[in-house]
Amino acid sequence: MSRPTLSSWKRAAGGLALASVIGLGCDSPPVVPTADVRQNTRNARIDGNLVVQSRARGNAVVFLYDADRPPPPQGTGRPLTFTVVSAEQLFGPALANDTPGPFVAPFSFSLVPEGRYMLRGFIDANGCGSDAGADCRRSDFNPWYGVTSEPNAGDVGGAAVDATGRPLTVEVVADADGQPQPLTGVAVSFSDTASVLRDRPTFQVVQGDGQLGSSVKQLRLQPLSIHDGAVDQRPEGFAVSYLDADNDGTPDGFWPRVVVRKLADDASNLVDENDLDRDGIPDDTGVDYAHADGSQDGVPDVVVLNARLVPDSITAALTDENGNPRMEGAVVPELVVEVRPQALDARVPTNPVPLREMPRGRYAVVLIQPSGQTWRVPNELAPALASGLGLPAVESQAFFLEVP
Repeated sequence: MSRPTLSSWKRAAGGLALASVIGLGCDSPPVVPTADVRQNTRNARIDGNLVVQSRARGNAVVFLYDADRPPPPQGTGRPLTFTVVSAEQLFGPALANDTPGPFVAPFSFSLVPEGRYMLRGFIDANGCGSDAGADCRRSDFNPWYGVTSEPNAGDVGGAAVDATGRPLTVEVVADADGQPQPLTGVAVSFSDTASVLRDRPTFQVVQGDGQLGSSVKQLRLQPLSIHDGAVDQRPEGFAVSYLDADNDGTPDGFWPRVVVRKLADDASNLVDENDLDRDGIPDDTGVDYAHADGSQDGVPDVVVLNARLVPDSITAALTDENGNPRMEGAVVPELVVEVRPQALDARVPTNPVPLREMPRGRYAVVLIQPSGQTWRVPNELAPALASGLGLPAVESQAFFLEVP
C-alpha cells in the first residue's frame, strides 16, 4: 500500500495560499499534512525475513494481528493486513525440487501505526506438479472469502516466535516527537514440524431446525466435503481432543470450541454485529444491550449464545481401554452442539457477562480447531450469495440459528 499523494491538490491550491499570505501581511498560517483526519496520521513499518525449512512449495502468506486480539485458537481476532511472498522469490531455483532449505526472503508491512502486534502465516502448498491428477491439492488461498482464507491440510504454518517457540509480540514505538519508528529485523519462521494435518472443520447441520425458543436446542453436525471450484475441503471427520487450558495434564473441556455469534441485522450479509469492518475487534459504536442486572457498560457488545459440545458424543472416543483420558485426541463422525436460551456479552472473552434477554436476530455457528482453523455457517457458499461470487452453491451452508 502507498500513501495518497497531495501533489495535485497543492498545485491547484498553491496560488490561493500565496495570495492569502500576502493579503494577511503577517505570519504564515499553520500547515498540517491534510485536513482529513483519516490521512493525517503517523505510521511506520515492520519488516524482516521469512525463514523456511520445508519441503513444501507455494506462496508464503503472512498476517499481521493486533496483539490484544490474537487469532484462533487463542482468540477471535482477524488480520489487520497481510502480505504475500511469491514461491518464486522464496524458493528460487529450488522451486522445482523438494530440498528442505533453509530458504530466506524479505517481507514488509507498511503504514503500521504505533502498537503491539503478532505475526502469523503459512505456506500455501501447491501439491500439483506437471503430472498431478485431478485429486491433488493446489494452492487455494483467497483472502476475500471466509471459505478460502485459511490453511488446509498440507500447508505449513509459521509465526514470529521467541527462543522457546512461543508466539512473539512485537511493538512499534514512537519517538519523543510522537513519530512511530520502523521495526526491522523481524523473523517469521516456517517449518515442516508445523505442517497442517487436517482440513478445516467444514460441517453441515443435519438435525435441528434454525429456531431457538425458550428451551435448549440441540444441533447435530456432520463433516461436509466440498471439492468444487475454488473450494477444496476434504475432512475425514471432526478432530476432537481434551482442552488443557492450564497445562496440568487434566482436561478442562473439549476441542473443537463452538461459538454461536450474533450477526448484523442486515440479512443480506454475513457480518458479525458490532464488527462491521470485519477486523475481529468490536466497533467503537454499535448496539449495547442491557446486562442481566439491568446495567449497561456503554460500549458495543459481542453477543454470543451459551453453547457447548455435548460430552456424550465424544467422551468415549477420548477414553482409552483403561478408562484414562486420551489426550492425543481422536476423530469422530459427528458432533452434537447444545445451545441454551441465554445470551452473553463476550467483549471480554475470559469474562462473559449474561444479558437480560436474548437479542432477536440471526446467529452464526462457528467451530474452532486447536490448530486455529475455523468454519462457520452461514457463509459465502449459501446459494443466494455463491452465484454472484463465482463459488459453488451449497444449500446446507445457508443455515443460521434465529432468535425470533
